[in-house]
Amino acid sequence: METMRLGVLGVAVLTLVGGILVAGGPALAARKAEGPPEQAAVVQANNAFATDLYAKVRAEKGNLFFSPYSISSALAMTYTGAKAKTAEEMAAVLHLDADQAKVCAGYAALIKAINEGGEERGFRLSTANALWGQTGYGFVPAFLESLKASFGAGLSEVDFQKDADGARKTINAWAEKETQEKIKDLIPPGGLTPVTRLVLTNAIYFKAAWAEPFKKENTKDGPFQAGNGTKVTVPLMHQVHGYGYLDAGDLQVLDMPYEKFAVSMTILLPKTAGGLGKVEQSLTAARLEGWIGGLKHARVDLALPKFKVTAQCTLGKTLAAMGMPTAFDATKADFSTMNAGKEPLWIGDVIHKAYVDVNEAGTEAAAATAVVMLGGAAPQIEKPVVFRADHPFLFLIRDLQSGAILFMGRVENPKA
Repeated sequence: METMRLGVLGVAVLTLVGGILVAGGPALAARKAEGPPEQAAVVQANNAFATDLYAKVRAEKGNLFFSPYSISSALAMTYTGAKAKTAEEMAAVLHLDADQAKVCAGYAALIKAINEGGEERGFRLSTANALWGQTGYGFVPAFLESLKASFGAGLSEVDFQKDADGARKTINAWAEKETQEKIKDLIPPGGLTPVTRLVLTNAIYFKAAWAEPFKKENTKDGPFQAGNGTKVTVPLMHQVHGYGYLDAGDLQVLDMPYEKFAVSMTILLPKTAGGLGKVEQSLTAARLEGWIGGLKHARVDLALPKFKVTAQCTLGKTLAAMGMPTAFDATKADFSTMNAGKEPLWIGDVIHKAYVDVNEAGTEAAAATAVVMLGGAAPQIEKPVVFRADHPFLFLIRDLQSGAILFMGRVENPKA
């Protein structure tokens, strides 16, 4: 009997924050998200996945940064090619509708909303998807057409069988271009092999000035109590301004808009230096939505450290542990929607890479993900609220129009 040849399907998602590899103002801060029901559903799914994933990766030491949007987008494209138990598990982990057509419609609307306006908006926010398939493989036309129409992911043919490393360099060059050279070498040497069949990629890039930039002359060195208990000296940016603010008991929540009030950074700051763990443990999508919905305009005396974070991780084992192991099982995965069952396809791993730079002028962030398969303001108060981020905190970068969490991270040590 002829031995069945196993295939690897690769899906790569590129964002300003990371990559996935799979083988085989204030008044706007709490505004109601816009968009059709299908878009709202995928945004809600993305945000729920964001907090679920954070709960799994928070045990890692030090600073964290990733793009839940990039990761979920890459996996959503992969999900549209899944069937049976593989699809059921992926839908559950990603909080997606069982109707894959609705998922496609939702992402089509969300991608349009994120990219709409281009550079004419005065800030940079863009996302892109692409497929990289084995030359002459013959993927199911309906699958390719669906991803092209819904995710804007056109197919480029590369030759994994004869030149896997050349294909890797081609994909990495695309990721680097789409993230303005912030995400380099997304897929490491050896990450693609002759049995790779398809790589699905997503990239997201964001760069914007604050609506109220900090004055550089007000940035002063000050102490920051790092996550390990030591104190480090870091540049702290200062200003007094009106922001969205919430006192949530043992937690302060601050929302800082970027120019044009289309995107914001939300900071979750424990009131005590050692309180981050409790905040992380209690973090859920519903609780986060409640905090954001409770933001009120306040005059804030703000101190915020400048920081840069670059992070890279593989998420295959994490995603399997979250409830989708079948997708990573070479003997059980069902992605036959992609290739009409000509050979088994499965996900080998998920690689994510992300970058963020926060300074007086604003923020620049990027991420890339690759999945590779084998085969209304309240009156200002006179006295400002003190918000001094001189100890570990969480932060989100949110698209205010859709409500989607684009990036998410933790700062334990701005100098790390």
